[in-house]
Amino acid sequence: MPTFTPAVDAVGGSVALSALVGLIPLVTFFILLAVVRLKAHTAGLCALVVALIIAVIAFHMPVGYALMSAIEGGAFGIHPVLWIVVMAIWLYQVTVVSGRFQDLRSIFNVVGHGDLRVQAMLIAFCFGGLLEALAGFGAPVAITATMVMALGVKPLRAAAVVLVANTAPVAYGAVATPITTAGKLTEIDPALIGALVGRQAPILACVVPLILLFLVDGRRAVKDLWPLALVVGFGFAIAQFLASNFFSYELTDIVASLVGLLAAMAFMAVWKPRGAEEARVRLDAPEPPPAERLGGQRIFLALLPYLLVIVVFTIAKVIKPVAAALASTDIKVAWPVLSQVLVDSAGKPVSSTSYSIQWLSSPGSLLAISAIIVAAVYALNSSGGRFPVTFGAGLAEFPKTVYRMRWAGLTVILVLSLAYVMNQSGQTVSIGVWLAGTGVLYPFLSPILGWIGTAVTGSDTSANALFAKLQQTAAGNVHVDPALMVAANTSGGVVGKLISPQNLAIAATAAEMPGQESQILRTVVGWSVGLLLILCLLVFLQTTPVLGWMTVHL
Repeated sequence: MPTFTPAVDAVGGSVALSALVGLIPLVTFFILLAVVRLKAHTAGLCALVVALIIAVIAFHMPVGYALMSAIEGGAFGIHPVLWIVVMAIWLYQVTVVSGRFQDLRSIFNVVGHGDLRVQAMLIAFCFGGLLEALAGFGAPVAITATMVMALGVKPLRAAAVVLVANTAPVAYGAVATPITTAGKLTEIDPALIGALVGRQAPILACVVPLILLFLVDGRRAVKDLWPLALVVGFGFAIAQFLASNFFSYELTDIVASLVGLLAAMAFMAVWKPRGAEEARVRLDAPEPPPAERLGGQRIFLALLPYLLVIVVFTIAKVIKPVAAALASTDIKVAWPVLSQVLVDSAGKPVSSTSYSIQWLSSPGSLLAISAIIVAAVYALNSSGGRFPVTFGAGLAEFPKTVYRMRWAGLTVILVLSLAYVMNQSGQTVSIGVWLAGTGVLYPFLSPILGWIGTAVTGSDTSANALFAKLQQTAAGNVHVDPALMVAANTSGGVVGKLISPQNLAIAATAAEMPGQESQILRTVVGWSVGLLLILCLLVFLQTTPVLGWMTVHL
């Protein structure tokens, strides 16, 4: 079989024209979703067909190779992506069917002093950040959306809140996998990349809590609660900077999320939120749970699913021997046909044609283990008969969750198929090469590469896999620090995640808004672009004497 090497100037020998044509599938998807308002899976299917046509006709990829790329992308969508999301939602459903979620609501009600706006911010930002640190890959959105809705926040607001919250922590998600990946591909010390990201992402962390309050209850919430939002945001940001630069970049989000939560609790010991009851009425939220003194056992069992997730993921991801043992069970498969015919310009096989089945190391598998343990513990502890539930009832929630995810799952599969076709045919890389060739404007545009990469693939890790090496090369060409540009790619990816079709589908399902991804997109896209522009300006100034003092060289 003939080999195929993606060409960045496939269309008319022009990188710019190739980039323009390569953008068409992505533009098609977002127009069909946000303007025409088609269902996400329909928009995804149309965009996939467009990408296949462009891959074959414009980028000269053989038809069979293009189809195999789509199939590989769909397989990746099933495992690990959907495997993770389904398990995350199943874990939540076990807490609901057991009745323990009402106790969890009571706990958050106490912590948030009865103000659902405070509770929503802490759950989405701090708890979501902790989940991102450990699991990533959509699990934080899936879990926190259901929790925020349980407070009484309406579905669209809840979906928007958790998507925007899932920005600042993303660069260090899944134990900083995006940064480790970038370091491996560029041979730049990942600790240096992590330190530089720690001088970019915290700027976003400072403002995200304020945005969350606005999304929940508009300007009134910001007016009532801005001191607390600043305490949470700056607490998270300072901890993120310190941990990434002076402690361990892999544990940055764990430290930052806990510090943000503790800062909020300490501040609320001397400062009380105002306007809580008016906000509840204005938002048409239900009455908070009646004040009830929960015993230690009920508090522990209500928090058990999330404490267990933290413990399991810490053991599996942070303790190196355990992580290595679990990773040793991974099965790596050379994707049929593509592994033999897709090669880069050096004649080496393209790494994306290697498919990994992570039986035990996948966050989805760890979430499944957590869900089974929680179901068993709940079945054995009814708290004096108050919460009777059987182990079988917990297990029965799994097929129900799969059924609920059917349309969102199809969307994820189609979107990942689209991403793989665009990536392996050269469409995505042509966009990146064109942006990287913009000369003096390149430092300003650098984060946009990460933004596009994450928007297409749904993963900051994948965005770095696509563009980290390209950023390094382009930085050398225009004589700026390559490590800074690789960090910019990582930071840009964090604000692309909230408009990723994959994440939109997950949020829509978790918020019980199947087929309404277009509504969610219209709500969050402005925030994504706004945060991106802030980041672009910051990175550009970091390459000049104005903010050059912010950078670091190890």
